[in-house]
Amino acid sequence: MNIGIIGYGSMGSMLVEKLSRNKDNRLYVYNRTIEKLKSLPPEIYICSSNSDLASKTDIIIMCVRPFDIKLVLSEISESVRADTLIVSLNGSVSFASMEKIINHKMAKVIPSLTAEIERSQTLVCFNEKTSEDDKINLESLFKCMGDVILLPENEMGMGSELVSCMPGFIASIFDVLCSAACEHTSIPEEQIVSMVLNTLCSTGELMLTKKMSFNDVVTRVATKGGITEEGTKVVYEKFPTIARELFEKTLEKRKQTALKAEEIFG
Repeated sequence: MNIGIIGYGSMGSMLVEKLSRNKDNRLYVYNRTIEKLKSLPPEIYICSSNSDLASKTDIIIMCVRPFDIKLVLSEISESVRADTLIVSLNGSVSFASMEKIINHKMAKVIPSLTAEIERSQTLVCFNEKTSEDDKINLESLFKCMGDVILLPENEMGMGSELVSCMPGFIASIFDVLCSAACEHTSIPEEQIVSMVLNTLCSTGELMLTKKMSFNDVVTRVATKGGITEEGTKVVYEKFPTIARELFEKTLEKRKQTALKAEEIFG
């Protein structure tokens, strides 16, 4: 399969690295700053323009900012083949807006940072012009990075909060917890972080393997009248307000970003 990647930032470069492992894939890459592509191996084709890339590929993956999508679509509109699937890695621009520029079959894909270790929960949605074969091919393509989750377009925002943004949320929460722990112990900070991260990972594995709920874990660890119960009481009393505000803020920011992107398309 011929796969085109437009944009060679952090996400584009990660996709090149992951997708090139499958020798059945032939990769074509274009980036405005061509110098960034000089280190690519010779088996990866460097294209001269977006339209050049579009004329040669079965799947086009746009790894660009929402405000650049209109320009990219305009540049490929005359050269993209009818059976080529256009994929956006940005959830802010709707299919309806993109279809104003080019009436074509499209998908949106939202990977997670955890794709770097093949543990991504990658979100995918499709417009009505895509076929079942398109869906199967795209899911197969992104399975090299982890699981693929199909969502309707109107749920991609919240889905992104739960899988794409969540590593940042989790990291910030446990950064605060580890900093607070440092105030009450002489255990070195590096050791505290290692202890917490390993416990976090193993708790997740335990829950997934044993099909345990959050309440199951709390009940098993926080015995009545015990030490852990004192801590969980604080979390359940104080943290819901923070969690609600977190989603309110991020979803509102997502909404404003989408509105700005839509204005560009008119």
